[in-house]
Amino acid sequence: MSELDTNENQRFFAVINAGSSSLKYSLFAETSDQRLERRTDGGIEGIGSDKPFFNAFDDDKNLIDEHHWDTATSLDDLLAFLIEWIEKFLAPNHLSAVGHRMLHGGTLYDEPILVTPDVLENLRKLIPLAPLHQPRILTVIDTLAARYPGLCQIVCFDTSFHKTNPYIAKLYGLPRSLTDKGLLRFGFHGLSFEYVSMELKHIDMHAAMGRTIIAHLGSGASMCAMIGGKSVASTMGFSALDGLVMGTRCGQLDPGVILYLLQHEGMNAKELETLLYQESGLLGVSGISNDVRDLMKSDAPSAKTALELFVYRVVRETGSLAAACGGLDSFVFTAGIGERSPEIRAAVCEQLDWLGLELDERANQLGELKISKDNSPVSIWILPTYEELMIARHGARLSAECEAHQPQ
Repeated sequence: MSELDTNENQRFFAVINAGSSSLKYSLFAETSDQRLERRTDGGIEGIGSDKPFFNAFDDDKNLIDEHHWDTATSLDDLLAFLIEWIEKFLAPNHLSAVGHRMLHGGTLYDEPILVTPDVLENLRKLIPLAPLHQPRILTVIDTLAARYPGLCQIVCFDTSFHKTNPYIAKLYGLPRSLTDKGLLRFGFHGLSFEYVSMELKHIDMHAAMGRTIIAHLGSGASMCAMIGGKSVASTMGFSALDGLVMGTRCGQLDPGVILYLLQHEGMNAKELETLLYQESGLLGVSGISNDVRDLMKSDAPSAKTALELFVYRVVRETGSLAAACGGLDSFVFTAGIGERSPEIRAAVCEQLDWLGLELDERANQLGELKISKDNSPVSIWILPTYEELMIARHGARLSAECEAHQPQ
């Protein structure tokens, strides 16, 4: 594990990701040349159960601490434990700020922002736009603010990167009165796309500044078309349900299906929410698992169908995004499936050879950085995403404003 500097001016930034049953953290230190280095990460799993547990790892992924609770423990107490553990790990240094990934900024926010009472009030108004994700994050922010009133907190929005989409790309064919209320296409996974687009600039400027599609393929999945490093279109829209087939989310769906389920299957809004967010996608189609690895191992025909549908949707959306770009120069795979499944990458590229994607099969199997043939008209890349580092970078940038708001 890296030794912590004892320079009182050194700054440290925590990133907390609040899931439905977990609190994950990453801790970064700002170096003398203003780079950010991860020092530890981990988190608390099993929140809501009678036996939550905590694991912490150093920057080499070695387990450095663990803790187990024998009874159900409140989120307030688990958060307090986590922040106190981080402060103890940092001693004699202190935490400079905490950053949060906020799913939806709506039409109000398209840049990372310092949390203030007014910002919190506005974020609560956005809960209907992301009813499963937004409340969890706000609970964490509220709890931290109550226990640590002097602690700076920053929110980064997954929708921000897509603010450069043309207005026409944001529109639905709905009455203007609804459009004016914010029923627009926003796009998500923006922190991932932002990080990958920045990393591309260090690797290949043609890929970074040309017509590029990034495929964030994980349990949640979406794709982004970029020109000159700026988003021009995305597969997700108003919510994180749209676009690709995902682990448990349906992806693109004819609204007529929703009407049918309401009118003829007797489903209510809550049942539809559960169906579309938690019971569909790879899990729903296969009836086996939401995990690509499990489906790869299965001999069940439904597992094969689920994987074929996943690939088909990626391929079809690629055609749409390439049209939005007016062509294609580069294609990037990222996130869990994109980074770790050579089979999925190969299946996607095989069906996109008409578009100029020529895969180097050996490089793909080895998971190399560039996996296209030398003469491929479209370059193909694997780039690991790092949303936590992106949030920490924004936290470092906004830290001066944080300090200005702290009581003297």
